[in-house]
Amino acid sequence: MTELVPTTCMRCAVGCGHVHRPVEQGYGLDVVRGDAAHPVNNGLACQRGISESVDPGDKWLTRPLVRRDGELVATTWETALERAAEGLDTALEDGPDSVAVLGSGQQTNEAAYALGKLARGGFGTSYYDANTTLCMASAVTAYYDAFGSDAPPPTYDDIPEAETHLVWGANPAAAHPVMFRWINQSADAADSELIVVDPIESETVEVADYHVPLEPGGDVDLARAILARAVETDRVDEEFVADATDGFDELCDQLPDAADAAEAAGVTLEMVDRIATALESPTLLYWGMGINQSVNGTAASGALIDLCLATGNLRPGSGPFSLTGQANSMGTRVCSSKGTWPGHRPFGDAEHRNAVAEAWDVPESRLPADPGPGPVGIVDAIGEDVSAVYAVATNPLAGMPDTTHVREQLEDAFLVVQDAFRSETVELADVVLPAATWGESSGTTTNMERTVSRVRAATETPAGVRTDLELIGDLADRLVPSLFEESLEPESVFAELAALTEGTPADLSGISYERLDHEVAVRWPAPEPDVSAGYRYYDGPARDDDERKTTGEERAESWSFPTPTGRAQFSTGTTQPLPEPTDETYPLTLTTARRPDAYNTGVRAREDEPTARVSPATAVALADELESGESEGDGGYGRVVSRRGSITVRVEPDESIPDGVVWLPIHQPAVNELTVSAVDPRSKEPNFKQCAVRLERPRDRPTSALADASA
Repeated sequence: MTELVPTTCMRCAVGCGHVHRPVEQGYGLDVVRGDAAHPVNNGLACQRGISESVDPGDKWLTRPLVRRDGELVATTWETALERAAEGLDTALEDGPDSVAVLGSGQQTNEAAYALGKLARGGFGTSYYDANTTLCMASAVTAYYDAFGSDAPPPTYDDIPEAETHLVWGANPAAAHPVMFRWINQSADAADSELIVVDPIESETVEVADYHVPLEPGGDVDLARAILARAVETDRVDEEFVADATDGFDELCDQLPDAADAAEAAGVTLEMVDRIATALESPTLLYWGMGINQSVNGTAASGALIDLCLATGNLRPGSGPFSLTGQANSMGTRVCSSKGTWPGHRPFGDAEHRNAVAEAWDVPESRLPADPGPGPVGIVDAIGEDVSAVYAVATNPLAGMPDTTHVREQLEDAFLVVQDAFRSETVELADVVLPAATWGESSGTTTNMERTVSRVRAATETPAGVRTDLELIGDLADRLVPSLFEESLEPESVFAELAALTEGTPADLSGISYERLDHEVAVRWPAPEPDVSAGYRYYDGPARDDDERKTTGEERAESWSFPTPTGRAQFSTGTTQPLPEPTDETYPLTLTTARRPDAYNTGVRAREDEPTARVSPATAVALADELESGESEGDGGYGRVVSRRGSITVRVEPDESIPDGVVWLPIHQPAVNELTVSAVDPRSKEPNFKQCAVRLERPRDRPTSALADASA
């Protein structure tokens, strides 16, 4: 019998250790389960991570493809790579910004680093980004504003120590099941509680102690109302604010009246006071896409961090903890040269630019001057600056907002798509490079608490498939032959990456494959071979400080932040109106979110048709606009219409949805035909969560519905 291979699950950013066993004969995985030896999850695993690893549900790519006479046809690797290189090279003749590169939070650290090196140091393009900007950019911007550095201060070790778990605009019960188990276990303690702020009664709300159902988009108003009440009722940790922060007085001068802000957020003052009181206990404040994916995402993230700062919740067992969706979003931010150079080196800093250029042995002048306009801006640039696009492990025709516009733009570009599955974006490609997926790739990944661990291949790839790292190297050899000195192997690429992060805020230089083989997982910053970091910015004393135990003396608290003043910064970000308020023509608000049993844009698990959930009252009010269902409780079929497109949906009355709201899953590619492409002005993250829609009678009933009716 073949041996079990230890690896890391790449479904979400919890970073659970798995073990994989390949099938006895042929290709694929026979066994997937949690790894008891992995320190992150100690053997726990969610069923989705297991099932999506052992049996992905979409159509796999097994041969290179090129477009001939309008059709994608199978070809040889040599032909596909030459065709891809020729198209990209032709575009580069017009300048480095003629090629856009789109990466992903699904790549290993090594592949993300190599792709960024090719895009920035090889092509020199400013039009490079990853789909992590579609989910985490607002939180990242707010972290930099407050702390001078990216990534949450807390770790998973802080979850059992917290007494209040405040989940805001996130549904970890659906998106991060293993992590949610830890949260729920901690909240079940006698002196602890779980509070959820969400317009929807989500799976997380179902087990919460208290639910605050604010209006969609009311997050900044609610956060400011809570802070105003904390100030009014003397709940501010004045000593911490004085010792460790800047800007609190300026923020207080701008605070609204608490009652007015509560009304604007659609909540009662009693709800505001309930949260303000809870923040007096050690609190972990978690947030997700409900906060980030907004034109006010940076302001809202900053306002939540302000709550932690004002109440002193920046010690072990507390703090602001943004929840990452994609498996290696953290690694992409550290490694890929997307928004910063490797190690979170500032993009515009001359000293850091010089260090990167020297390490890569490229002219500093080749490196772009800024990180670019974000994914929405990249798509908008096609047909103007950009004439060719290289998309790796991403599906913009499902994951970007206003996908009708995305399709029109990509149709005008020479498009190279590197993916494991036959996605909507693949169907538009001029060249398709089939890539390995989970269980077939080797490298490392970094979870949302900064922990790096190994990804190992348990099964060989088919003859027509190569790894992301191999394919990036193949194209680099044809387009920038001197960029990589030798064939790209995961261990040597990681060593190069780790060396380049030495001395940076995200220092990986003390991590090696040998160390990971021995310790299994290491949390950055890890500047030495025996260092694995814990809580960030807090220098002591720990909650169970050893020195205090032995001497009876408590060490003074101290903090250290990589900001210009060395102190944490309160935010004063202003908000702007939502890009699309409801009106008589579009009277409903669309929001999108995850289903517990589905993966991202549906590449691995997709329903045949999207199900729109609306409140029973909304369903009754719109009954004349819907085609009746076949059974009691089935709202029937309708068409959700926005200013950008329309899709036919099954309508499901659901008491967990507030009146006037339409809920749709992110996992069905048609959904983003509806969403608006407005972005946060600072983070460039799109406003996925609110747009104006209406429900009307469908033009054509889905084929699956006809089958149901005739059964």
